[in-house]
Amino acid sequence: MNDLENLKEKLEELQKSVGYVFKDINNLILALTHSSYANECRKRRLHSNERLEFLGDAILNTVISESLYNDGHELSEGEMTKIRASIVCEPSLTKCANNIGLGKYLLLGKGEELTGGRGRISILSDAFEALIGAIYIDGGMESAKDFIMRQMGDLIANSIKGDMIHDYKTQLQEIMQKNPENKISYELIEEKGPDHSKVFVTQVKVGDKVMGTGQGKSKKESEQNAARAALEKAGEQ
Repeated sequence: MNDLENLKEKLEELQKSVGYVFKDINNLILALTHSSYANECRKRRLHSNERLEFLGDAILNTVISESLYNDGHELSEGEMTKIRASIVCEPSLTKCANNIGLGKYLLLGKGEELTGGRGRISILSDAFEALIGAIYIDGGMESAKDFIMRQMGDLIANSIKGDMIHDYKTQLQEIMQKNPENKISYELIEEKGPDHSKVFVTQVKVGDKVMGTGQGKSKKESEQNAARAALEKAGEQ
C-alpha cells in the first residue's frame, strides 16, 4: 500500500477535526501535498498545494476583511489593514493548523520529512491556507467562511476589541518541544535609554544557537518579540 492509499484511510479523522466532509477527497489530498512530495513523484504527475494556498490566502483575507468591516465600526482603513496583517501571519495560521493536527497528514518529500517539515511553520501555515482553498473549491464560499470563523473567530473578535495578545513564547515552545533535545532559554543582553523610558533587549536560544532577538518596554515584551523573531526564522528554514 503506498503513502497516498495510507493517507486516504486517515482522512476521515482529519475531516472530523476540520468539521467539513469533502465531496471530492482529492481536493483535500491536494491541499496536503507539499511541493517536495510532488517533485519526488513527477512520474505520477502530482501537483503541489501551492495554487490552492494562493486561493486560500485570498479567501482568508476576504473573510477577515468582511468581519473587520462589519464588526469593527470604529476602525479606520489603516487600523483594519494592520489588524488583518496581524491575524494573517505565520504564527497564527500555524497555531490553527496545529489545533486540527494538520501536520501529521501532510505529504512531504523525504528530505522535508527528515528535517522536521511537519513542524515547520512556513509549511504548516501554507497548508492551512491551502486547506481553506480546498474547502472553497469543494463546497463554496459559505463552507470556507464557516471553517475560517470556527478556527479564527475568537482571534478576530479579540483583535477588533484590541485584546489580541500573541503568546509567541508558548507557540515557540509548542513547536520546539517536539524534539526533546531542544532547550529554550531567554537572556537579557541589553538595557538602554533613561530610567523612565527603558528599552530591554532579549535573545532567545535553542540549545546554544541564537534563534531570535527582540526588544520592548518590559522584559516580558522583549522576550515575546524575541520568540516572534525565532518563529519567523524557523519559518524561513
